[in-house]
Amino acid sequence: MKERKNAHRGFLPVDCRGQGGLSEDVGGVRGTTFRGQIVRGLDDTPERMLFVRIFLDTAELARIVMGLDGVDASRVAASGGSQGGGLTLACAALEPGIRRAAPAFPFLSDYRRVWEIDQAKDAYDELRVFFRQYDPRHEREEEIFTRLGYIDVQNLAPRIRAEVLMATALMDTVCPPSTQFAAYNKITAPKSMDLYPDFAHEGLPGHPDRVFRFLLEM
Repeated sequence: MKERKNAHRGFLPVDCRGQGGLSEDVGGVRGTTFRGQIVRGLDDTPERMLFVRIFLDTAELARIVMGLDGVDASRVAASGGSQGGGLTLACAALEPGIRRAAPAFPFLSDYRRVWEIDQAKDAYDELRVFFRQYDPRHEREEEIFTRLGYIDVQNLAPRIRAEVLMATALMDTVCPPSTQFAAYNKITAPKSMDLYPDFAHEGLPGHPDRVFRFLLEM
């Protein structure tokens, strides 16, 4: 092994063929950054996982907004698509003051299902990369998926008190529909889902207007 200097990531060990073996950014979260952010901090304590901190940040941001002059704290909502959809669910789960939530094809849900249906690619590709790099024989598979449960929005969904309007595109291979249903089915608050049978992980015609009207009803 030899080391080469990487200006953004400190020292990156490489093998004789020049292939990356490890990447770790400096900062408060330990863990590989070779591919993606889901696995950041996966081998540290749960509270130090990157997405645990990001989830908590969304709730903190909501509280800051609610405390601003001129803001009616009883009429605050969260909305977003893909990763923003996952963070919308996390925010609504962790801040009970959120009145309405409108996630579209939420990311960060049901990692085990992603793996079982062989969709650990695109947005979830880092799961396969992590296993290949750090657990090639899947000796830690149960432990790894248990740890991922801390940043799985389906496990936060039962905490949501906001009314939810979710959009799901049934041809989505980036965030598979079944993983989105895993979160939706656990929401006990008032909820509805807009289905787009012929669409994938892309813009959904008319849906922004649907969300706008939904939020205006607060």
